[in-house]
Amino acid sequence: MREQKQERHDDDPAPDAEQRAEEPGEKADDDEPHRRILRPVVDALARLSEDPGRTAVILDVDGTLAPIVGRPELAKVPQETRAEVERLAGRYALVACVSGRTGAEAERLVGVEGVVYVGVHGLELAPEAERWREALRPFAGLDWPWLEDKGLAVALHWREAPDEAHARRELEAVALRAREAGLEGRWGRKVLELRPPVEADKGTAVRSLLAERDLRRALYAGDDTTDLDAFNGLDGLEVAVRVAVASGEAPPGMREAADVVVGSPDELLELLRQL
Repeated sequence: MREQKQERHDDDPAPDAEQRAEEPGEKADDDEPHRRILRPVVDALARLSEDPGRTAVILDVDGTLAPIVGRPELAKVPQETRAEVERLAGRYALVACVSGRTGAEAERLVGVEGVVYVGVHGLELAPEAERWREALRPFAGLDWPWLEDKGLAVALHWREAPDEAHARRELEAVALRAREAGLEGRWGRKVLELRPPVEADKGTAVRSLLAERDLRRALYAGDDTTDLDAFNGLDGLEVAVRVAVASGEAPPGMREAADVVVGSPDELLELLRQL
């Protein structure tokens, strides 16, 4: 149902429970204070909510539950968002966070019991990734001021670089050295992540989580390139809702791949309250 999506912008208010669906052929009223979610998406959200025992709610963390900040260690999940995740965890068959952080870091940041935490973009569920730890060590020791060592991956950020273009060029050289060492380099929102060349991503993690519990209905929300893999992980389900938290830094294709587009973690929170 990805073709049935709502285009949203950063300055649009979030949808709320009182918004009605748009009927076929009906035009939106420019003076209406809230933009409406298209009927197929409303129906899909209702189907998720009406059968929580067969449904999963899977969420990215940074940029989705926690607003993007200059350095990863400064990120915080707002208390009201944490409370909403806790409510969902008590209601749905599965609530999971699939994060670029380690699972332990994601759990510390979100801080909600009953949630399943999967880290390093799904690599923590891939045993074959372990043998690449030593190949990653030289890159974990690089003299880079915004380096994040995740054990199974190394992230090099440049959000706070005084000259972002120069920092990006430097990291392109690092990515080349990583490829020569047999590693992969993946680019995200002002970050280069070096990782093992194994078939593991947020999509494989999502499929594994759902298959383990035999769940055929799910919502996934994310904001970055790796979340497109998670969107693909919902393919073939009985009911699937893909939510893009699309800022000005959203990667190409994020809006087009989503069923619902919101402009911020605050707007996502309003959507989750409908479940």
